[in-house]
Formats: sequence, C-alpha cells, structure tokens
Amino acid sequence: MRAPTVGFIYPDHAAESDYPHAARLLEVNLPVAHIYGTDLHAVPELMDLGSPARLAQGAALLAPHRPAAVVWACTSGSFVFGPDGAAEQVDRLAAEAGVPASSTSFAFVNALAALGCRQVAVAASYPHDIAELFVNFIAAHGVTVEAMGDGGIPTAAEVGRLTRGQVRELALNNDSPRAEALLIPDTAMHTVAQVEELERLLGKPVLTANAVTVWEGLRIAGIARRTTGLGTLFEDGR
Repeated sequence: MRAPTVGFIYPDHAAESDYPHAARLLEVNLPVAHIYGTDLHAVPELMDLGSPARLAQGAALLAPHRPAAVVWACTSGSFVFGPDGAAEQVDRLAAEAGVPASSTSFAFVNALAALGCRQVAVAASYPHDIAELFVNFIAAHGVTVEAMGDGGIPTAAEVGRLTRGQVRELALNNDSPRAEALLIPDTAMHTVAQVEELERLLGKPVLTANAVTVWEGLRIAGIARRTTGLGTLFEDGR
C-alpha cells in the first residue's frame, strides 16, 4: 500500500533535511520541491519568493508525487503578506495544486489552537522588523506575545548553519515564564531533531517551523499520526 503523501514547497536550500527525518518517524512520504529566489529576510525579496508564479512552479514540481495536500514551507514568505494576503496565497496554491493547501504561518496558528495555547514567546532568527511582522500575524489570530527576541540574521543560508547549541541558546534566551509555548518561526533552521530537547529544557511546548509545517500538512490532508521524537504536538495525535 502506498504511504500517505504530503508535499512541501521549500525555498532554496537550508534545513530541508528536517522533512525526511520527520517522514521516517511518521511513516509517511514528505517530498520537498525547491523554488529559488533571493534568500534575504527583507520584505520585497520575501514577497517575490512567495509570489503566485513561484508557488505555482512548486505545485507543478510536486504534482508527480500525487500529494494529498501541499504546504508552502516558508514562514516569512507567508506572514509578510499579512493575514489577508497570506490567506489569499494559500487559496491560490490550493487552486493551483488541486488539493488542500496551507503555509507555515497558518501552521503556527493552528498548532497553537490545537494545544490550547494563547500566550507565547517568540525566538526568531530574523532581523527585528521581520520578526515584528510575524508577531503581528499571530496577534491578528488572537495570540498574545509575551516576549520576542530576534537574532538579526539577514539570510536563510546563515540560519541554516546555526548549530544545535546556538539554537538552544536562542530558545533559552527568549522564553518567558508567562508564555505557554515557545515559537521558533524559521524553516531555514534545523530544529526537528531538537524539539524534544528544547521542550525538556523549557518545560513547555516548543513549536518550530519545520515541525509545525509537517503537522499542518498532515492535518489538512486528514492523515492521523502520533509519534515520539517530534514534541508535544505529535504525541497525542492532535
């Protein structure tokens, strides 16, 4: 029997190895199609990266895999359009792909709802102005941000080279005792293999971009999976 398949459109190259790691734990197929643009964390470049033409190209690359759903695996390339623009973006992607679609930005919102968490801290790798746009996006969906830190890192390639120790420090330095969960919103960051470690250190759910993106893809495809090794979000089959 063919394993369930969810496809991901991923910008350039950075932390895409998170997806086969999650696929092995979940026993699903998670093919990744790459689209290319400037990897600068700046508004014009991010809007170009998330443009309809680029996402249509990604959907076409995934079509041979016959995915049950498609997710735009880029947080900044979705929230930069604002709540309404990001919703229009995934509607267009769904129409192009012919299957349910979403993006990492909405994955965070939906994962928080599934966990019942409304007060969060944000540990962003982005420059400050881009991190603020993420905070504005989740706040528009009823989430209170108790604390936000930004790493000021200008490109996705640099984020992809962060070590496990640097990711751990980013998380520890930007948590808040008032937060019910910590959010790490960059899909360019290797995090999937580190989620459980971070949750043990902080004593709360830690939602990282690639992990929530995988979860969102399964959710909109109607694929139920639970596993250990990917954090609280995956442990009870939410």
